[in-house]
Amino acid sequence: LKFRLAGYPRKHNEGRVEVFYNEEWGTVCDDDFTLANAHVLCRHLGFVAATGWAHSAKYGKGVGRIWLDNVNCAGGEKSIGDCKHRGWGNSDCSHEEDAGVICKDERIPGFKDSNIIEVRELLARISQSQWPGAMPWVSPAVGQPRAARGARAASAGRVAIDTSAGDISGLLFPRRLFAERQQLNYRLHAVSCAGTEVHLSMCAFEFYRGNASGACAAGMPAVVGCVPGPLFTTGNAHKKKQRQQQQQQGQLRIRLKGGAKVGEGRVEVLKGSEWGTICDDRWNLLSASVVCRELGFGSAKEALTGARMGQGTGPVHMNEVQCLGTEKSLWSCPFKNITQEDCKHSEDAAVRCNIPYMGYENLIRLSGGRSRFEGRVEVVVGTGDGDQRRWGLVCGEGWGTLEAMVACRQLGLGFANHGLQETWYWDASNVTEMVLSGVKCAGHEMSLSHCQHHGASLNCRNTGTRFAAGVICSETASDLLLHAPLVQETAYIEDRPLHMLYCAAEENCLASSARLANWPYGHRRLLRFSSQIHNNGRADFRPKAGRHSWVWHECH
Repeated sequence: LKFRLAGYPRKHNEGRVEVFYNEEWGTVCDDDFTLANAHVLCRHLGFVAATGWAHSAKYGKGVGRIWLDNVNCAGGEKSIGDCKHRGWGNSDCSHEEDAGVICKDERIPGFKDSNIIEVRELLARISQSQWPGAMPWVSPAVGQPRAARGARAASAGRVAIDTSAGDISGLLFPRRLFAERQQLNYRLHAVSCAGTEVHLSMCAFEFYRGNASGACAAGMPAVVGCVPGPLFTTGNAHKKKQRQQQQQQGQLRIRLKGGAKVGEGRVEVLKGSEWGTICDDRWNLLSASVVCRELGFGSAKEALTGARMGQGTGPVHMNEVQCLGTEKSLWSCPFKNITQEDCKHSEDAAVRCNIPYMGYENLIRLSGGRSRFEGRVEVVVGTGDGDQRRWGLVCGEGWGTLEAMVACRQLGLGFANHGLQETWYWDASNVTEMVLSGVKCAGHEMSLSHCQHHGASLNCRNTGTRFAAGVICSETASDLLLHAPLVQETAYIEDRPLHMLYCAAEENCLASSARLANWPYGHRRLLRFSSQIHNNGRADFRPKAGRHSWVWHECH
């Protein structure tokens, strides 16, 4: 059985329940529906539990058959089909009684979304077959696939992209495999890729059948070498040159926003002079992979729907994007222009791209925190060639949010909530030497070593462990954004009598020259406007001060 959530308006974790049975999608009637039914459905959809359910077609009326009615689950069933019901297709309901569920926005660990392709999928297909065969798969330390005998450059390039690199350095001499001293066990041959597939398993290939002792007798295991894309090169000059080239060619018309890690985020495109989002209708891995490659990453790992990376602002520029996979830009793919009624920002599309494994997370760690998301920052210094590698602390002088953002990204822990210049309360490590100072980041770097710093010349006024830098990271974060067009549209000038501005004066909302005015006579000329603040992020905004400490004033 297949299930999905549909309807509008909704978030990705709620919607009308639709079930695929007998080669046809249909709905579930709300008669006798309970929270236990919702629990079973939500778990089947990959969520840990249900927080509620909806009746009377809250998410709109469905179409087709009403497959289930009077469903009665105990709550522990693996599928709704195991629950008691009137029988498939036996219902006295109309679509005005379609049931919906609201699932807790937390995924079951290890759950595989149907819109995700994992690298291990091809290996599973091979192991399920009865044929012994071809293709040593995976170098365990790196996790990069090996291409099978007969792979052309396009096939090798596809493997390189799948494992998150930006390009392919070509087929390598196979003696490297012999150095691994492993027993070669060939499973595949004649792997033939066009170069546009989102995954190696989508290429044409053949299994070795029967006795494979003589398999690949005239050849060797194929090996590919992957080269990091331009975003992952260490030279800043190269990055600057690449950005200049892109600007000259007018290619900077797409970006990712709201993602906690490199290579993920809500897809935003530039049309005219205004950034906007993409509606998730028919959004899939092919289109997502075009986005990832255009940005210099590998193919897409996930095509996300339902504003999973936060809701954007401004217009929704594109809908029903249908890429073939061969396009160099998302703008080359067929798509529909939409009206405001077609899509809302609750349907913004997002991606997670494959990125090269650079090992940056092995060069940094946190110590002393209450959880793995916080602690004192410790980094590795030393080249290892005569200069012994050792762990040390980072000087807290000048350390702020931008530096904390880079540290959290390097750790793979998402966003930075705080960058701390004193960490005496996290004094739980035997690392006491200060090894890095003068760290100044722009915020987009992937490692602290890419930021400006003093290098080997340590310059820190306070070298005690108390003044070591620390961070508090978060997987999600709020992102407050002023609605600038509304400010421009509503701004006006008003001459307001002074006797009506006592509150504003007490709140220091007037210019300092107001103190010299002849109160309560005369007036002040004010710029008035309306404002809206949007939360563009993926977490609720919580002020630093709780509501109990707020001071309410009559001029509020």
